[in-house]
Amino acid sequence: MGLNYYRIKKNTRKARKLVIRATSIAGSGHPGGSFSMAEIMGCIFFKHLRYDPKNPQWEDRDKLVLSKGHASPGLFSNMALAGYFDISELDTLRQLGSRLQGHPDLKCPGVEFCGGSLGIGLSFSIGSALAARIDGRPTRVFTVMGDGETDEGQVWEAAMTASKYKVDNLTAILDRNFIQQDSYTEKIMPLDEELVGDDLSEMWRDASRWKVGDKWRSFGWNVIDIDGHRIEQIDNAIKKAMQTKGVPSIIVARTIKGKGVEHMEDNPKWHGQAPKKEFVPIIDMEIDSQSMIAPSIIAGDMTNLENEVKRCVNGRADYIHLDVMDGQFVPNKTFDHTKIKELRPLTVIPFDTHLMINEPVRHVRDYIEAGSDIITVHAEVCDASSFGQINDMLRASEVGVGLAINPDTELPEWSKEFIPTLDQLIVMSVVPGKSGQKYIEATHEKMHRLIGILQENKFEGYIEADGGVTLDNIGSCFVDGARAFVGGSAIIGQQDVRGVIREFRNKIAYARRRMLIQKAYELGGKELVAKWIDLHIIGEKKNQLLQIAKELGY
Repeated sequence: MGLNYYRIKKNTRKARKLVIRATSIAGSGHPGGSFSMAEIMGCIFFKHLRYDPKNPQWEDRDKLVLSKGHASPGLFSNMALAGYFDISELDTLRQLGSRLQGHPDLKCPGVEFCGGSLGIGLSFSIGSALAARIDGRPTRVFTVMGDGETDEGQVWEAAMTASKYKVDNLTAILDRNFIQQDSYTEKIMPLDEELVGDDLSEMWRDASRWKVGDKWRSFGWNVIDIDGHRIEQIDNAIKKAMQTKGVPSIIVARTIKGKGVEHMEDNPKWHGQAPKKEFVPIIDMEIDSQSMIAPSIIAGDMTNLENEVKRCVNGRADYIHLDVMDGQFVPNKTFDHTKIKELRPLTVIPFDTHLMINEPVRHVRDYIEAGSDIITVHAEVCDASSFGQINDMLRASEVGVGLAINPDTELPEWSKEFIPTLDQLIVMSVVPGKSGQKYIEATHEKMHRLIGILQENKFEGYIEADGGVTLDNIGSCFVDGARAFVGGSAIIGQQDVRGVIREFRNKIAYARRRMLIQKAYELGGKELVAKWIDLHIIGEKKNQLLQIAKELGY
């Protein structure tokens, strides 16, 4: 089965917006810690957890224990998306009589643990896991812990217990976001090396500074270190943990508190503070504006694609774009599913396979089995019947569904029935199959036209800009509505892939900040713009926001 990448990604985005909505209405809550674990919760709920929302007490269910109970909005938002209760019930968060309180409560169907006092969730989880073993149940227990709560001695007593009794049906995930209620964890009770200043970037990225995993190893645990915002890394780590026998496993997930909303990121203030209602529409837009960079490896050395994949990994690409050309639909020919199968073991980064081939319905199964995580076919060689078959095959295999249109193609009428569930729409901005082309400027106007059609048909996926995307135009492509960007010679054709991808992200960040300031002005004029900018106190963001506001005359 596939990674289910886009389903998890879309639900993570929805969950973050629901957290903002719920905490804003309540006027209190914990958005920061809910956001740092957003991808973790999404991956558990929509890939690995066995549950039945219509039968919450199903005896053979897996159990999810939220030990860091103050992040209950992040749990409840995923439970609502999973079908335990209606999304509208999130509006009752923290109200008297509500099933959804500031910490999880057993009065809410599907909640396994009342996470009040911190530091006890792991002990409870060990008991549940041992009980399942005694009863002969297939139950697996997932426990999400905060790094601040590991100050508690009971955590380490539990760690010894799990190791002694070889509790291998338990997977703990440590949300290592470096911030607890009072300040940065390394200033309160260090888990890694001493933090000098408030810049976490060096410690977050430098593996030589990570010491927390060594602590758990010394207690006899199988330890897996990951980036806790990379869905594919979370998925891979959970699989490894489930395959490990004889010892308990813990996934140390490096995360960013408040991830996805810049003024909340790495900011201790947002551990337990709700956003004001006037900022909610701007925050929602920011959450919807998260973007991905996908290098196209055919722009590199075609005789050594293995090395091009490694360059993408080192460059921290979000996923890898694989252009499959058959020499018929387009003049050129590249590779087929056999090469993708050869490349797949090199990385867990998602493979975004773009099929520029005739009769894709006959070949899609091969590309699923080769390890593609997203497969896109062209509207020009499909109709409602064949695309319906492709859609069903991909969904059944948990592979993302994409549709592509050439520069001279409009969305066909038959595609509209699929738009609400479509994961990806590739809008070609060059003629496919020819190298070295420049971005077709008419694509900007086409994108604006498409946005209206997609909104009318309740599109929840991502628009991918493919062809001629460079540092000079990626900002305007972002403003058009694209959120995924394929880079050929502009990325993989460059020597320093990581540096170029960083520059691409900076250009996108500038365009996003500008767009959000414009949104603030539309909603509340210069006064709201000033308030929005003042929220940004960590890093150099505020200076750039002030400069953008000045450029816009705000």
